[in-house]
Parts: sequence; structure tokens; C-alpha cells
Amino acid sequence: MELNLHRLWIFLKVVEYQGFSAAAHELYMSQPSVSNQVRRLEQSLKVTLVDRSGARVRPTAEGEVLAAYAKRVFLLADEAVAAVQQVSSLEHGRLLVGGSTTVGTYLLPALLARFRELYPGVECDVFVGNNRAVAERLLAGDIGIAVVAGGPAATQLLVEPVLRERLVLVARAGHPLAGHAGPLRPHQLAAERFLMREPGSHTRTEQEHVLDEWGIAQSVSRSDVWGPEAVKQCVAAGLGVALISEHAVVDDVERSAALTVLPVRPEPRPRPVSL
Repeated sequence: MELNLHRLWIFLKVVEYQGFSAAAHELYMSQPSVSNQVRRLEQSLKVTLVDRSGARVRPTAEGEVLAAYAKRVFLLADEAVAAVQQVSSLEHGRLLVGGSTTVGTYLLPALLARFRELYPGVECDVFVGNNRAVAERLLAGDIGIAVVAGGPAATQLLVEPVLRERLVLVARAGHPLAGHAGPLRPHQLAAERFLMREPGSHTRTEQEHVLDEWGIAQSVSRSDVWGPEAVKQCVAAGLGVALISEHAVVDDVERSAALTVLPVRPEPRPRPVSL
């Protein structure tokens, strides 16, 4: 048995206004149409819902039970609409936000803090992974929105650039090249070991592009390191140099002075950070 909500709503109005004509006036329907809809509801339930014998229409015992449930049904429907509107207006709700490893670690927390100031009723959970992992979760619907370096190539995703950042070459404090007068030329880096992000990271792709543009991709030695924090710790320990987001090394260069930026000409091209 299927309960028709439209007919249930008409029946409830008949009970509330104690008559078919009054309900029809309220619903902007004809009186025969209202009577017909209530009759078809009774047929589907195989019971008589209203007593038509008196001057005013009154619900039968079955009708009283159904009317009580109908009020609860439509009250719940109103609550559902209100809840949806609250979420759409960012008053309440929960949002799972993704971030590629570097962006999610160094830029996303400040962005979320500003978001929470504007919309304190929205709870935010954060997933951080490399670009490949974030794109997979977006496509699977596991996360609703993400901020990533570059931009996923999947055509199913809407990508909007929000800012641009640059990779910088960092070395441990006191590195011999740190005292070089003026920007370095790429050939002066041929003896350095480059610490590369893991495959699947957008930073790794950009690192490869920069080394190609500098013409040293085939000559320098390399090591793979997973995650920007691990890369920075390895650089600080003197295990090599690394091309890394400028946002990832602000504290290490300006505050702790554990790392130093080696200027190189030509500079790496800026890359987008996308929503």
C-alpha cells in the first residue's frame, strides 16, 4: 500500500476546516476535486476516514488516528526543509575539506579559521593527502571541497584558481652556496643531491619541470622523501637541497633559521593553488 502525501494533505485540511468546501477554498481547489481525493485516499486504505452524515464533516476513529500521524508527517517535512535551508545558508552542517599535502598543511588551517569566524555553526573535518589521493576522494564523493596545488585534471571537477605560489630552493643553514653573491645559475647546482617529493604529489611534478627547465634533470642525484615536513627535516640535516613551496618554509627561514633559500635564475614559474 502506498500512502499518497498529496491526498493526505487534502484530508488533513478537510479535518482542520471541518468540511470539503472550506478545505477547497483554502487549497484553491474545487469542492468535488477535494471530495474525490479524500474518497480515493479512503479506497487505498480500505477504511472510512470522515463522517459525512452531519452538518460538519468529522473524522472517524480511523480518521483521527490518521490525522494525528499526518500532522507529525508534515511537521517533520517542515523540519527537513528548514534543516536543508540552514545547511545551504551555512548556519549549520558538517563539511569535510581536503587539502593537498603542502597546501593542506600550511595554507588550509588559516583559511578554515577565517571560515569558522564567518560561519561558526559549520563543523569542518580535514583530510590531507597528495593530489592523487585528494582527487580520488573528491571523485568518490568522500570529501566535498578541496584546496590543492595546481588543479586536478578530472573533467568531473569544478576547479577555480584562488592564488599563485612559487617553489623555492632551500638548503640547510650554513650551506656553502648560501654565501654566493647574487642568484645562482643552474649549472652551479649540478653537484647537489635533490630531495624529491613522492610520486603522486603535484610538488613532485613541479620539481621535475623546474629541473628540466634548468637543464640539470639528467645530471643531478636524487632521493625521494614523503611529505613536506620530512623533506624539510632532511634538508636541515644536510641530506640535500629541495624545491619546496614558499609557504612551507616561512617559519624555517625567518624564525628558526634552520633553512636558507638559495636564489636561482631563472626562478621557477609560479603555480596555481586551486579550489
